[in-house]
Amino acid sequence: MTADADAAAPAQTLHAAPDDARVRLVLRVLTAAAFVVILNETLMVNALPRLMEVFQITAATGQWLTTGFLLTMAVVIPMTGWLLQRVSIQTAYALAIGTFAIGTTLCLLAPSFSILLLGRVVQAAGTAVMMPLLMTTIMALVPPQRRGRVMGNLTLAMSVAPAMGPTVSGVIMQLGSWRWLFGLVLPIAILMGLAGVRLLRGSEPGTPTRLDLLSVLFTALGFGGVVYGLSALGEASGGGAPIDPLWALLVGGLALALFGWRQVVLQRRDDPFLDLRTLTVSRYVVALGVLCLAFMGMLGAMLLLPIVMQDVRGMSVLQSGLMLMPGAVVMGLLGPAVGRLYDRVGPRPLVVPGSLVLVVAMGGLALSVQSSPWWVVLALHVVMSISLAFLFTPVFTSGLGSLPRRLASHGSALLGAAQQVAGAAGAAMAVAIMQLSSVALVADGAAPDDALGAGIRTALLVAAGLACVVAVLTLFVRRPLDDPQDSPHEPLAAH
Repeated sequence: MTADADAAAPAQTLHAAPDDARVRLVLRVLTAAAFVVILNETLMVNALPRLMEVFQITAATGQWLTTGFLLTMAVVIPMTGWLLQRVSIQTAYALAIGTFAIGTTLCLLAPSFSILLLGRVVQAAGTAVMMPLLMTTIMALVPPQRRGRVMGNLTLAMSVAPAMGPTVSGVIMQLGSWRWLFGLVLPIAILMGLAGVRLLRGSEPGTPTRLDLLSVLFTALGFGGVVYGLSALGEASGGGAPIDPLWALLVGGLALALFGWRQVVLQRRDDPFLDLRTLTVSRYVVALGVLCLAFMGMLGAMLLLPIVMQDVRGMSVLQSGLMLMPGAVVMGLLGPAVGRLYDRVGPRPLVVPGSLVLVVAMGGLALSVQSSPWWVVLALHVVMSISLAFLFTPVFTSGLGSLPRRLASHGSALLGAAQQVAGAAGAAMAVAIMQLSSVALVADGAAPDDALGAGIRTALLVAAGLACVVAVLTLFVRRPLDDPQDSPHEPLAAH
């Protein structure tokens, strides 16, 4: 497929101007569906301590319910550009929701941890299609002066849904079995699927395109090797890693290098699997770096906080879930407001203060999470969520808006894949650092609970270090420049 054809694929199916009522309804339905499926990214976070007891697994093994979900998304997302050209938008949506529903059913009925993990992987394969589809549609149909507001609403799905996962799972598990985490989601997903398929009826069929299998192979080996290597570091501290994590990291890095080489070869034929010419746009690269590092810190903190609250501070699943709810709610309420501010003042006045506050919040959590009063941890988590709200919407909008139209779908696919890999790496590194540190302290004679709390504090300090790098990068975030040749504010259906 060519880049121009790829960029045009989603919007060709809508046949509407940006202010058309049907387009607005399509965006609302896609955003709501994305919220439902992406909520499942972190739905297992608060359930991890109980699942460790039920299936007799370690934290390093259990975190694969989250890491495996994110990793699968990272492997599948780069294929969505090809998929969206190959099939109609209605078919792509039906495939995404249908796959997600099958995975949810597997999780609901899972008799063992391995089947539960398989269900999570199938869920993720369906989820992976939703975000590139939605982001590309927004960049194609929404004029630049309104993108901040629309992307602010998208923040509900991109950022708030993962943030709400621990709270939702805490409430559900307090009232019933962990299986209700999937039993309640399944009918909602089916209803959203039926509504979306009906609304998207009549969309244009896709065109035959070639899928480069070498690129798919290199993507799977590269992302899989890197994230497995990071995850296995924690298991290796106890001798439980089946594959040496350093070898996994080496193989993953080599595969990613081969993936980059393959894309350069395909770009010469104007037929890339994932067009890496997006990385020649400096404003996009800066936004990509800010997003990845911030998401790493957020997912790492979200994975560790329920563990320290339940296993160190003795809170119930419901209490730990409610502790994380105010921050998620605040982030959701701020999304549209931050989007409107972005339309007025641009990204830098928002992302620079937001990143500095993030450093303070992350550092404060690291120093207070083990022994400070619960309300201190709650307040710092809310502050962290506010700072992330001021980062995510401007970064998404400025990064994608900086690309020419012909690279829009490739940019959204790369941004989505990188976000998932960063989240998986953040979760994996958080657990690895926690376990390595706590094992060393126990060997030195520390009590297990004290050692676990100290290990979590060390991991949060590393997250604060990532926030410092984010603060430096935000100094280089700029408002996108309009590309008159690409006319990003015009509906693609007009071309």
